[in-house]
Amino acid sequence: MTAARRPRAMLAMHAELVHRLITPATMTRITQLADIDPALVVEDFRDPSAAATLGDVEVIFSSWGCPTIDSAILDAAPRLRAIVHAAGSVRHHVTDACWDRGIEVTSAAWANAIPVAEYTLAAILFSNKQVLRLSSAYRDRRRGLDWLGVDAVGNYRRTVGVVGASQIGRRVLALLRPHDFEVLLYDPYVAEAEAAELGVRSVTLDELCANSDVVSVHAPELPETHHLIDRRRLGSMRDGAVLINTARGSLVEQDALVEELSAGRLQAVIDVTSPNVLPADSPLYDLPNVLLTPHIAGSLGNEMHRLADAAADELARYAAGEPFAHPVLRAEFHRTA
Repeated sequence: MTAARRPRAMLAMHAELVHRLITPATMTRITQLADIDPALVVEDFRDPSAAATLGDVEVIFSSWGCPTIDSAILDAAPRLRAIVHAAGSVRHHVTDACWDRGIEVTSAAWANAIPVAEYTLAAILFSNKQVLRLSSAYRDRRRGLDWLGVDAVGNYRRTVGVVGASQIGRRVLALLRPHDFEVLLYDPYVAEAEAAELGVRSVTLDELCANSDVVSVHAPELPETHHLIDRRRLGSMRDGAVLINTARGSLVEQDALVEELSAGRLQAVIDVTSPNVLPADSPLYDLPNVLLTPHIAGSLGNEMHRLADAAADELARYAAGEPFAHPVLRAEFHRTA
């Protein structure tokens, strides 16, 4: 794709993030697409170096750590027309003032969904195979499978419940299709006809929790999703069922989950907690039926380069006068992550 012009652009993110996010080749491409100073990485729009450039900026190339773009910043950036976000959610910096002024917004959330969905698929397959339990037992006893009691192990015809047909949730559904699962979906915005097109059965959240061998949470963090998986729904889950949470810690009533896990009734794969870093005495660190990871399901390492490449593609479309391939729409903003 050849750019028709080179809009003035600015990098806005954590300064130490740039070299991890953008490869030299991608940075070269960005500088060819836009008039941008790769040495200027803005963490505060009110800094003199940023303020001197902001007045001419047409595109903000953002990522984690981008400052809030409110009315005052927009007043200082009268030529701003687009925000290209090389990460997932734009909630932390895009405000109503941006929508009111017709600023176009795009996000690489679709690209960040890829590793989360891959992590989730791996968690589902390993959980149903009871890898944690069997590995621990093998390590402790140095004996083979003859004594382990593996009748309940396996992925054949298990029921997987997906909570939320978000970008991540939909990608998980796609990854599940080749496997011999029955897949249930809870999402109040997905009609039965669309669920059928996705190859799943639409059910209530209560039905999903009560009838799934694995419950995987992919809903956005909103006031109405706080403790979506609460004590009652955790209590309705089958003995031995697995809860996977790669969304946000607030979506699960954590104290109730800890009680169920401590009793050994449920298993869990937990990538997000409340708070984000658990206190040192949290039982979740030591429970043998828990796989606890420090928010690693999303883009890490070289996976971050996919986000920058996706954003560069959108910058190329903007420079060529073409619509964004992955726009963030105001009408959907209130119910997305």
